[in-house]
Amino acid sequence: MPAFESGFDERYRALASRDARFDGRFVAGVHSTGIYCRPSCPAVTPKPGNVRFYRTPAAAQDAGLRACKRCQPDAVPGIAGWDLRGETAARAVHLIDAGVVDRDGVTGLAAQLGYSTRQLSRLLVDEFGAGPLALARARRAQTARALLLGTSLSVAEVAFAAGFGSIRQCNETLLEVYAMTPTQLRGSRAAERGARPGTAATTIAVRLRATGPFDGSGVMTYLADHAIPALERVDDGVLDREVRTGGRTTRMRLWVERDGDGDDAPETGVVAQLALDDLADLEAAVAGIRRMFDLDADAVAIDAALGADPRLAALVTAFPGVRIPGAIDAEETLIRTMVGQQVSIAGASTLLGRLVASIGDGAFPTAATIAERGREALVGPTKRIDAIIGAATALADGSLDLRAETPDDLIRRLVAMPGIGPWTAGYVAIRTMRASDVLLSSDLVMLHAARDLGLAGTARELAAVGAAWAPWRTYAGLRLWRSRAQPSRE
Repeated sequence: MPAFESGFDERYRALASRDARFDGRFVAGVHSTGIYCRPSCPAVTPKPGNVRFYRTPAAAQDAGLRACKRCQPDAVPGIAGWDLRGETAARAVHLIDAGVVDRDGVTGLAAQLGYSTRQLSRLLVDEFGAGPLALARARRAQTARALLLGTSLSVAEVAFAAGFGSIRQCNETLLEVYAMTPTQLRGSRAAERGARPGTAATTIAVRLRATGPFDGSGVMTYLADHAIPALERVDDGVLDREVRTGGRTTRMRLWVERDGDGDDAPETGVVAQLALDDLADLEAAVAGIRRMFDLDADAVAIDAALGADPRLAALVTAFPGVRIPGAIDAEETLIRTMVGQQVSIAGASTLLGRLVASIGDGAFPTAATIAERGREALVGPTKRIDAIIGAATALADGSLDLRAETPDDLIRRLVAMPGIGPWTAGYVAIRTMRASDVLLSSDLVMLHAARDLGLAGTARELAAVGAAWAPWRTYAGLRLWRSRAQPSRE
């Protein structure tokens, strides 16, 4: 498979300096030893002639290399910056992370994306240095290792929860990728650094790492401010709620992890305790949490690009590593956003709490339930209620599909629906798709912040100024929000 050789000198200097800022942006394959490492690996720097660089752990594994046992390079988000390399490739990787290849094969993945299997394989190899099967295999190996280190599940349970077709396949893959059997992995010293173990067969605890800088507490504060009574709560920095995964429910407790004690210690990722109805839902739950905290964003590149604009430099310095507060359930996010239009955040929480309590049965009601019974619980202008019921009906009957869309396509489709304007459509794209280049220039709080900074006085002026922040306009807008308060409603 092709190595990622472009910019060799720059990458070798990062490797020689053990610069952790580059973790997740590439891995270094040391062909004299047959292993690959993250740039910050503490091992002796290899000679340049023995090194080749790869975009992802999957590409390195496909070249016959094993993961370093010291720096565990596959634990770092593997494809930082993928938003720059094409929406189709990004969508493919998200679907692979959600287990589509395991369930439907490469043919099923290609069909969802509208590509032939050959076209898709060529695209992913060009973008990430590995095809869909290699990416899926790397994801299964990473999931299995996290379960072995973070839970007390049996090896058989780990194998099937990670998506392997058999225990033998799991054993062979882990031996090839890590040069260790599942039993050896579980007994390794790395287990001492794992997440808190679960207490029951259906309780999983995993640590999800992010490349720094990582403003996880900013995401947690946002989620706390928008929490719905009776559905979710954030106490002492721990988010507790239920979500639907695979048609079943998963209860999750999430908190931001720091590298040390004290509020000033750098944030390194998220710890998740998951109570699953079915272990098959683990992959979807983990992928959803990664989206919720935007763990795979290349914060170094984003901050550098936005900080180069002197008009934003102070905000970038004040709020490093800002992440998009994502959402696991796209349908829930659309309904929540529509209910909250033109009301305060507190008012929206009250209305949504009433909806959950009335027809949610302990969870956020499905689109089909809202379509059938929403008028029993929704209050407000008739026009808005009609629009919410219309959107729920379209979601329930399949005429509105929020999956596998580019942000632009999703925004166009939503704006065409009655009662959904550009702010709502853009906000949903940001929350559900990690859309990196959407500036909600009509948002009142964002406009107030822009005026305070002397950037713009009107939505049109802000949109014009924001063109210089592409392709990271979402992250610029998040900083404008942070400089004032939480976002307003349309």
